[in-house]
Amino acid sequence: MSTPTRPTRPGGPARRGFGLIGPRRGRHAVSLDELASLGLPVGDDGTVIGVDAEGRPAVLGINRPTPYEVTLIGGIWTAQVLALRAAATGARIAVETGRAQAWTSLAQAAGGGQPCISLHDVGRVPPQGASAGSPVVVIRDCGMRPPRGRVVSGPWQSVVTLLPYLSPVAPRLMKKSALVGIQRVSPDEAAQIGRIMNLSPAEAQALSTLADGVTLWCSDRDRQFVMTQATDAESGLLGAARRMD
Repeated sequence: MSTPTRPTRPGGPARRGFGLIGPRRGRHAVSLDELASLGLPVGDDGTVIGVDAEGRPAVLGINRPTPYEVTLIGGIWTAQVLALRAAATGARIAVETGRAQAWTSLAQAAGGGQPCISLHDVGRVPPQGASAGSPVVVIRDCGMRPPRGRVVSGPWQSVVTLLPYLSPVAPRLMKKSALVGIQRVSPDEAAQIGRIMNLSPAEAQALSTLADGVTLWCSDRDRQFVMTQATDAESGLLGAARRMD
């Protein structure tokens, strides 16, 4: 079957297909030199946890459709900043802690009156019912030897375990975590962490000299030093960055 053609215009060739000829407009095009001006500063989705060595935002994608575990060897200040910022992205925060008094002011102030941060005794975190529309971050602040948690990571429910120092359970937690954060530790701890995480000699040595608020975040493939800088509101609630509690 042959393709139908439009009637031939006087002095013009036949056109294939049906329909009216649309209006003539210039092409939407830019030169190669102008193309760079169209770039947009789009980064990863998630929670901004600070800035990297070049001053660029460092983003932690903590709300995920798959189980996600994080171990942070550091101070409660950094864990609380992470809790506030994760709550600001719409996550519900469940804090499992044996020192509720250290978290009470934060839980009362967060969410603008909405109960977005809840506190629970160790071993008493109830099922959270996490979903894509209501992700959950469980922060386990249970001391040097946290017991195995009743609530574990799952779809849209991440678990962050805070350890004040390198404890006997730390190697196990670090190996099973998708992300490990390390703040300032002793030289002996730094050497041990370097072996566990396969850090370079320079990275391991730096761990004992990190400033307050600086964390080395490690995944299977990436290493990144991040400075967490508090906003005015965070400083008013939590005080200045500190490693020791």
